Amino acid sequence: MDKEQKQAVVSQYGRSKNDTGSPEVQIALLTDRINQLTTHMSANKQDFDTRRGLLRLVVQRRRLLSYLSKKDADRYNALIKSLGLRK
Repeated sequence: MDKEQKQAVVSQYGRSKNDTGSPEVQIALLTDRINQLTTHMSANKQDFDTRRGLLRLVVQRRRLLSYLSKKDADRYNALIKSLGLRK
């Protein structure tokens, strides 16, 4: 992810233009990275190092989602809907 893409995600999900630490921004950035690695893994099935990193990112995103659901259910539901994570 280059600088422009990251700034676009921060501006879309952040509370202010320099907000990079809120759970929404972190989850959105992790989701983008997970999607990139998922496409990489579909082409490179034997890349076990990338698989390990991908699983680590998924666990980190799950923890942040759990935290956000406990803190503010409305923000959690809005984020899930906008990212399309739960079906």
